[in-house]
Parts: sequence; C-alpha cells; structure tokens
Amino acid sequence: MTPMLLEGPAAEPVTLDEMKAYLRLDGAEEDGLVASLLSAARLLVEAHAGCITTHRTWRLVLDAWPPGGIVRVPLSPLAAIAGARLIDADGEAQELEPGALAVDGVADPPRILASPGLPKPGAAFNGIEIDVIAGYGPAPSDVPETLREAIRALAARWFEQRGEASRTDAPRLPADVAALLSAHRRVRL
Repeated sequence: MTPMLLEGPAAEPVTLDEMKAYLRLDGAEEDGLVASLLSAARLLVEAHAGCITTHRTWRLVLDAWPPGGIVRVPLSPLAAIAGARLIDADGEAQELEPGALAVDGVADPPRILASPGLPKPGAAFNGIEIDVIAGYGPAPSDVPETLREAIRALAARWFEQRGEASRTDAPRLPADVAALLSAHRRVRL
C-alpha cells in the first residue's frame, strides 16, 4: 500500500514570518526562496523522523481486507479517518459507515481495525479506499518544538550556505538536525 497525498498541508510547521525573524530578514525580497526552503526542510525532516508534521489527508488503497482486519498505516501520527469506501463489481464506490473502522494511533505503526463482517470489495484490485488524516495537528503550534527547530535549522543552513554545499556533504543530515530528530525516529527491537 502506497499512501497518496490528497490534501495539505494547510500550513507549514514553521511560518514564513517565524523563519524571517529567525534569519533576521526584513522585507519581502527573499520570501519565495525562504518559503521553498521551509517546504524542502519539512519534507527532509519528515522523511528522517518518520512522521508527518501538520495535518494532511492521504488515501490508502488496498485490494482486500488484511487477515484479522488490521491495516498497518505507514503514516504517523494517525489522527483520524476522513472516509472509507468499497468499490463494487461495477466500479462504483460504496461509502462505509463511520463506525466501521477504528483508529489505533498509539500503536507503532498506527493501525486501523476493520469491524468484523465488513463485505469484501467487488473490484479485484484497489477495491478498498481509506482516507486518513495524519499529522500532529492543523496548526504549526501542534508540531513538537524539536521538529520545528530542526526545520528552522536546516532551512537556515541552506539559506546561509546557498551554492556552497559540496556533493559529498549533500546526502548527510547535519549533526545538530539529526540530534533533534533522534527522539522521533522509530526504533525496532
């Protein structure tokens, strides 16, 4: 299952005004660059931390219900189910009742539990669609401060060292940013 982004984020975890204050920038000449650096830093931080920062809506597509009805969701933290559908043999989407699926956001990875007795999809492939909302919350203040600081530090580094990164340094995450993200990484025992 590959999650498909449907919507979001409504706001970056670090606002443009916050980042401009952090960089001590006045004026709007660099706003486009700073905004793009914030988006890129957020994406890298999310990839390394294994979590979604601000709320976004994603679609999970399955061929069939997994054994036991437990769907392991590769998005964390999982906030809610926005909707779910079964695709019938004619290709028509049939909405599932709101209580048909339950969220276990505490598990790692998060899980969705399908109620026993849910019908099988009529379509052979991609017969189940589950729309979920993942992220810490809709507002920048909902995101843990360590993740916000990692985004600020990374965007600031890129802003201040434009064009100076060598090819050997590019794939590595700076040590200070990696340290901030270490508490959010998933650990397997």
